[in-house]
Amino acid sequence: MKILFIGDIIGEPGRKMVRAQLRGLRDTHRPDLVIANGENSAGGFGITAEIADELFFLGIDVLTSGNHVWDKKEIEPYLAKQDRLIRPANYPEGNSGYGSVIISTENAGKAAVLNLEGRVFMSNLEDPFRVAEQEIEKLKKETPVVIIDFHAEATSEKIALAWHLDGKASAVIGTHTHVQTADERVLPGGTAFITDAGMTGPTDSVIGVKKEQAIKRFLTQTPHRFEIPKGPVHLCAVVIDIDGKTGKANFIERIHIKS
Repeated sequence: MKILFIGDIIGEPGRKMVRAQLRGLRDTHRPDLVIANGENSAGGFGITAEIADELFFLGIDVLTSGNHVWDKKEIEPYLAKQDRLIRPANYPEGNSGYGSVIISTENAGKAAVLNLEGRVFMSNLEDPFRVAEQEIEKLKKETPVVIIDFHAEATSEKIALAWHLDGKASAVIGTHTHVQTADERVLPGGTAFITDAGMTGPTDSVIGVKKEQAIKRFLTQTPHRFEIPKGPVHLCAVVIDIDGKTGKANFIERIHIKS
């Protein structure tokens, strides 16, 4: 089973890049399942029902998210009914949406996608390590293939979770920091890992926002409105090959496309 995972889609520039590149990526890599993190696809912060539907129409099978999924309050009813847009499973009970989804692919069987959020330098949520174990046990009753989007700030937390789940999850893919890392590998137990898949958005920016605004905030230490710049865009992603019978990864490859 081949998985294409597209890093955090940033606003309209990121969506346009997906529209321009996804068909070619499909032709080249022949993925059975396309996953993308879409929590910043609406103006750089949050996601709307219309944008989620647009991304599904372009050919994305599952949208993952993170702490910004709640930024557009109108998304909550959509989260409650659309199980292909998932939010971190370690949010407290009572929140809208689903923390995981099982997808039937056309030719490669079923795959589970699980979303988790880190706690280091982020919100004090349920422990993602223990929630991961609980969720994987449930999901593996239906499929050995479990792909995790771990939306976290700290590199150490991401690496630690990958080692903790080595041999249990098929892949642990980091998101949230918007900078693609060069540490992709398959761990000894068969879990593919990368600290961060990167972002799909403006190249000449500070993690997707206008660099001048980001610099001003650092200089003044006061809040400033962030906007998405125009200009060149890049797409970051990974392709993972997984044995559909064992759930173990064979390889992981980084993708970085510039406009």
